[in-house]
Order: sequence, then structure tokens, then C-alpha cells
Amino acid sequence: MQVFKTARRLLTGYGASAQLAAEAEDLMMKRPLIVTDKGVLGSGVIEPILERFKHDFADSTSLYSDISAEPETHVVEDCCHSFTANKCDGIIAIGGGSAMDTAKAVAVYIGDDRKLEALFGEDQVRTRETPLICLPTTAGTGSEVTNIAILSDVNAQLKKGIVSNQLLPDVAIVAPELTVSCPPAVTAASGVDALVHAVESYLSNFSTELTRPLSLRAMTMINKSLLHAYENPKDMKAREQMATASLMAGLAFGNAGVGAVHALAYPLGGRFHLSHGVSNAVMFTEVMRWNYSYCRSLFLDIAYALGAPQTLIEEEAGDFVVERLTQLCEQVNIPKTLREFDIPKEVIPELAESAHGVTRLLRNNPRELSVEDIAAIYTAVY
Repeated sequence: MQVFKTARRLLTGYGASAQLAAEAEDLMMKRPLIVTDKGVLGSGVIEPILERFKHDFADSTSLYSDISAEPETHVVEDCCHSFTANKCDGIIAIGGGSAMDTAKAVAVYIGDDRKLEALFGEDQVRTRETPLICLPTTAGTGSEVTNIAILSDVNAQLKKGIVSNQLLPDVAIVAPELTVSCPPAVTAASGVDALVHAVESYLSNFSTELTRPLSLRAMTMINKSLLHAYENPKDMKAREQMATASLMAGLAFGNAGVGAVHALAYPLGGRFHLSHGVSNAVMFTEVMRWNYSYCRSLFLDIAYALGAPQTLIEEEAGDFVVERLTQLCEQVNIPKTLREFDIPKEVIPELAESAHGVTRLLRNNPRELSVEDIAAIYTAVY
């Protein structure tokens, strides 16, 4: 039996953000808390949405914007306090993965008398009574349709996930107009992040007949549109293609899972505060080198999705995929090495041990990786 997980209601396409107030009313929200970040606040994206809210919600809307680039547990607790203090009855996340993951975590933590750490892991959430709507302002994370919220555990210096179907939003609104003001560096990192989601979900040990077409189509769209969106931020066709591709990749990995790229990225974000998209991008090609010999036929499919000629043969697919991924990351100015982030080489053994502990993700990877293998990958990227 296959179960396909996604948001309960999904609105997509140009202009979809205009439906937010109506969707909030349908969920019986009277005093919504809007969770966003200061970058979105200063971009001009959220102002039209708040203006539309005045008619239906008057002054009953509260705003929380103290979201860090890689949200830590104390941010969730602080946001929960804001929700309670303002007597809110619903949550609307408008932002990138950090804002959406924070909002999702808050939605399931409201009313829970345990410490937040008790929710980490799989199926540790008791229930969710707070209605939740997510609107992404980047084309990358897919968080609007997944049952995962990733937070930084400061003490463990590692990213950890809350995984529960209770995290699936009631409504996801994917509107490309919200991504137009996204800065080029964020467009690049989030776009490559979406490509990682598409590729890793396709290679996942748990991919299905439902997820694989989504993964492949997302790869093709990102391959054709990311550079256009990066170089021409107001190219609405490219923005819509990227928003749709990110959504499709999110639907795919939300059901099939992701693998070693994410597992190795987690310690980089948790310890050195690299953004999720950048840490994934920097590990991407080297992990693919390691995976190729374990799933050659799948790499041929990926190569075709990334524009390879139909004459390409299986033995050539690995090199083509790695070269194309490397080229695309270079075109959008993604850093290539760990040293560019001032990460000392001597911490590689510790990073490898931490990444090896991310078994929830490594079990999805087509190739089993030892601590020594992971250390070798980090070293190659250094």
C-alpha cells in the first residue's frame, strides 16, 4: 500500500496569493499570527497581503518576524509565546523554509506541556489543533507540502527534524509572484536545494511510481529555468517554472525522502550555520560521485532529465550528471569548497560522526556510507 502525503489543500499559479484571506476564513481564523522574516518584511512581498487582510481581519492580525536563517529551538518557543500572548487562533507562514518550518513547529507545539526537544524524531507529535497555512517566498524548500520541520539544536550543534503528518499544512499556496523579490543568492541556493530534493528523491530507496515522475519533471524544469530566474529576477515565466518545480520536488521528497546530501549538510548548518540550500549545494556533486556506481540506470534517467542527448549510454551518465550539476552551481555562483566558509579541516572527523548519526536520511540513500566514507566525501569537498 502507498500513502501519498501533502497539504490538505493546494493552490498554485500566478495570483494564488490573493486567495489567502478567503482560505484563512474557511479555516475559521479570526486572529491569525503571520510568521515571516525580516528579509520578507523589507521586500514588499508581505505588504499587499496585509492590505487585503484589513478588510476581513481589521487589526486582529499579529506578526512575528524574529526568524533566524537557520531557526533554533528558542525561536519556536518565542513564537509560541507570541501566539499565546496575542490570543491567536491560526498561523500563516509567509517566507522561506525557515519561516515555514518555524510555523509548522509552533502549530504542533501549542498546548504541548513537554519540552520542545521531545518532539524531535518521527511521530513524537501528539496532535495539532491550530490551523496552518503556508506560502513560500522562495522556490526551493518544498516545506509547504512536507511533514517535516527542521530546527537547529544548539547544544548538539546539529540540525534535527520533527517528523509527523500533523505538520502537513491545512493549505499551501504556491504563488510565483511572491518569489520575484527573492535576492539572486537566495534564488540560487534555494533553486539548487530544490534540485537536490528532486535528485535525491528519485534515487531514494523509497521512491515510488507516484514520486519518480515528479522528481524527473522537477529536474527538467529547474535545469531549464534556474539560470533565467537568477539572471532575470522579474522573468515571471522562469519564476513560475521554478515555483512549480520546487513544489513538485517537495511532493516527491516529502514521500520518498532524501539521502546522503542532506545528511552531510545537517552538521554544516548546525555547527557552522551554513544555510540549508548552500550546505546541500556544496555537498551535492561529490555525494553523486559516490552514489553513481550503485544506481547507474537511475543516473541515466537523471542525465536525460538534465538535458543529455538520447545517445548517451549508461556508462557515461555519471560523468554527465556530475559535470552538469557542477556547471549549474558555477553558473549561479554557489561556493565549491568547505574552506570558502572558513571551516577548519581538522573538524572533518567530527562532522563525519555527526552525519553518520543521521540515520533517518542515510537509510534512503542508494549506497550505504560508513563514517570513513563520509569523511572522505567531506575531504574531497574541502
